[in-house]
Amino acid sequence: MFIETETTPNPATLKFLPGEIVMASGTREFTNDEDADASPLAQALFSLGDVTGVFFGRDFVSVTIAPGAAWSDAKPQVLAVLLDHFVSGTPLFVSASAGFAVPAEDDATIGDDPADADVIDQIKDLIETRVRPAVANDGGDIVYRGFRDGVVFLQMQGACSGCPSSSATLKHGIESLLKHYVPEVNEVRAA
Repeated sequence: MFIETETTPNPATLKFLPGEIVMASGTREFTNDEDADASPLAQALFSLGDVTGVFFGRDFVSVTIAPGAAWSDAKPQVLAVLLDHFVSGTPLFVSASAGFAVPAEDDATIGDDPADADVIDQIKDLIETRVRPAVANDGGDIVYRGFRDGVVFLQMQGACSGCPSSSATLKHGIESLLKHYVPEVNEVRAA
């Protein structure tokens, strides 16, 4: 098995492509080793010591290391863990019968006004069709969290979370796109 590696705009994060589906639908982010109890792969990656974040996308795994850690040291270890996981065919998540539930997406939202339903549908469609694919190319994801008083709230995940260019992505890229197509949008903020 060959696992490709790609850099991301976040220097602390690398994107690993195992050449197969990681998650058939949705995404999942782990930001600490307690959350990682739901996934043997995430547990193994956090056990390396320098790993501070793991993100599962459709066909990739993004791994973030601690400030001061060097990818030259961490990359071979991460690759070994990923190879072991994908070659062994171990499930991505611990089964519910083992006392753990497969993690669900966090449904916390900022809140929507039902009167804005048409605008919200337009915003969600643009995020799904134009923004998420571009963000996934960089090893992350973006999740809609709400629309209120002309402000769209989005949550950055994976390589995009904590990336030095994430605020520029939100303000100059996503905000410009949404304002262009949805005149009711005045601003985009991180949730």
